[in-house]
Amino acid sequence: MPIYIMLSNLTDEGRKTIKKHPERIEEVNVEMEKMGAKVLAQYALLGQYDFLSILEAPNNESVAKISIEFGSRGTVQIITLPAIAVNEFIDNMI
Repeated sequence: MPIYIMLSNLTDEGRKTIKKHPERIEEVNVEMEKMGAKVLAQYALLGQYDFLSILEAPNNESVAKISIEFGSRGTVQIITLPAIAVNEFIDNMI
């Protein structure tokens, strides 16, 4: 299945939610899985973004649906990038 990198920034409302309910982060992962994506890894970041999630999903449309769903809640802003494994990239260059 395709791999996607999801970079996210919390809004002010999102920061308030995480401060009061840090377990909400894991609840969101369960929601993503119910929407068809599998969270392979997740990291809290320092710097330009708050979180990095590595997802496996069936297609671009599935990830777009997740991004729109969570973004529409007003607690997070999301950038999603499709990722290509380096060995696949190299194979396609030959």
